[in-house]
Amino acid sequence: MKIPKTYSIALLGGSFDPPHIGHLNISKQALRILPIKKLYWVITKKNPFKNRPFYDLKNRIRKCVKIVKKVKKIEVVYLDEKIKSSRTVNIITFFKSRVKSKKIFFIMGSDTLINFHKWQNYRKIINNCKLVVFSRTGYDQKALKSFVAKKWEKNIIFLKNKRFNISSTMIRNKLSD
Repeated sequence: MKIPKTYSIALLGGSFDPPHIGHLNISKQALRILPIKKLYWVITKKNPFKNRPFYDLKNRIRKCVKIVKKVKKIEVVYLDEKIKSSRTVNIITFFKSRVKSKKIFFIMGSDTLINFHKWQNYRKIINNCKLVVFSRTGYDQKALKSFVAKKWEKNIIFLKNKRFNISSTMIRNKLSD
């Protein structure tokens, strides 16, 4: 798929519980591949599909800031209180009201795309930004066959990226042992 030249920002949202080198690496790849002026790590207090966070919010924000400090084009933001929501649809609406080009990439892993149709107002999200899907080991084929990938193929960019065998879940599980 051809990547539009007019897009200027990207959002990588999540609880970042905890943030890790995989988040940083896909962010750096997105900055190299896509026409992005700024990439925002949008931290949410809690993932609506998961139990309570392992780390508290202040700790996660601090860790995110530390990880991205050498990459000038990445900014860590927490907007839940400002916009009174942690929902992606509201975060995208917030950014669309502030970005002159009004064009936004939303970055996710192929594992996330599989159940994306369960997100609140997922159609509005797809219609208001381009989904950028990074490869995750074991999830790509299922993501390509997902309801959202089939129906909104033109609004999704699948990227072939170097895979990293790391996830926040793996880190939390090791720390819990």
